[in-house]
Amino acid sequence: MMNLRNASRIGGVVATGAIAALLITGCTREGDGDAGPAEASPGITDTTLSLGISSPLSGPTAGPGSCTVAGLYTYLEAGNAAGGFEFGDGNTRTVELTYLDDVYDPAKAVSNFRQLVDDGIFAYVGALGTPTNAAILPIANEDEIPQVLLVTGATMFSSDQETNPWTFGLLPTYYSEGFAFGELLAERGEVTVAVLSQNDDYGDDYVAGFEAAIEGTDVEVVASATYEPTDPTLDGQVTELAASGADALLSAVSVTPLQVGVLTKAQSLGWLPEIFLPSNTSTPATVVIPGNGAAYPAVYTTSLSKVPVSPTFAEDEDVIAFNEAFAEYGAEIAPTYTPHCAWSYAEGAILEQAFLGMTEPTRDSFMEALHSIEDFQAPLLLDGITVNTTDPTLPAIQGLNLVQFNGTGYGPVQ
Repeated sequence: MMNLRNASRIGGVVATGAIAALLITGCTREGDGDAGPAEASPGITDTTLSLGISSPLSGPTAGPGSCTVAGLYTYLEAGNAAGGFEFGDGNTRTVELTYLDDVYDPAKAVSNFRQLVDDGIFAYVGALGTPTNAAILPIANEDEIPQVLLVTGATMFSSDQETNPWTFGLLPTYYSEGFAFGELLAERGEVTVAVLSQNDDYGDDYVAGFEAAIEGTDVEVVASATYEPTDPTLDGQVTELAASGADALLSAVSVTPLQVGVLTKAQSLGWLPEIFLPSNTSTPATVVIPGNGAAYPAVYTTSLSKVPVSPTFAEDEDVIAFNEAFAEYGAEIAPTYTPHCAWSYAEGAILEQAFLGMTEPTRDSFMEALHSIEDFQAPLLLDGITVNTTDPTLPAIQGLNLVQFNGTGYGPVQ
């Protein structure tokens, strides 16, 4: 198999090994009773399985986007090097991943998805982004192509499986993150809050969860503003919110440079509220420290995974295995760590569980197996946070912990 680290880069797109070799070769498996042999879906043979992903590998969201690819690629390549993946139909297969750059642009993501399908992928997995995945969702479901374990917490990707049975999310919802922030403030009595949110389902979910948690409490939202991911700066919005003098800021911003800008602009205005950051833009090295988060009374976020770059987890067996494999397979894709590296690595283990449950080489069998995982402790997930996929209205991972920035990383809420 071609090593992705040596793949050519043309027009900002990273291409993997010969996908044409993965097209259907007529592999079949004897079915039950009189059903006869099961015809294999595109992208799977007796020895290989082809997966595809589109992610922002360049542009302002390149950090999280690259980690979303690198973590999954690391898990799959490590498994391939160990002899491949066992499937429920009795075959052992090499799993190959093709990834393309969409620059966090929905139109480009759709184009990439169509290209991957035309090239013969079996499933589209682990893609980052709410607007990009939303653009692909109707196409994937119309064409009955798995679009699964998406790296986004938007509720739309898991809440309506009857309408969109081929789409499925990975992460706890943004609604649940917003709710966790609201619960913390609700315990404090009278608190004023300013809210900055993305003008789409991502932002709507955060705000809805937060408002649900503070309903009937003494917490009051005194100012709110929205933004577009393409905005060059959020200085205007922050200035408007700062005028409220709110005690806390819920900054539901999904673009790393913009989130850093929010932190630095508020300080320049002399506004130092408590800060609540989404899990996808809260990495100390790329967001909180560059934004001088230590200047604020407190910075909170949510966490569901161990942090491989933290000394706290240096002796953890999962972290040691991840760091060794990532150094070999993922580091050239994502040189800077974000939580997406850990999330997508755990995603690889979830896929492996689904492979074990596949009794036929078909997309239908894959989806059935994917929705049959219970209480699975995926590597790098925090203790007590497990994978449960049997409820089709919820993402694969539902648990999360609220944590507080301690100057270098995150620890328990004080």
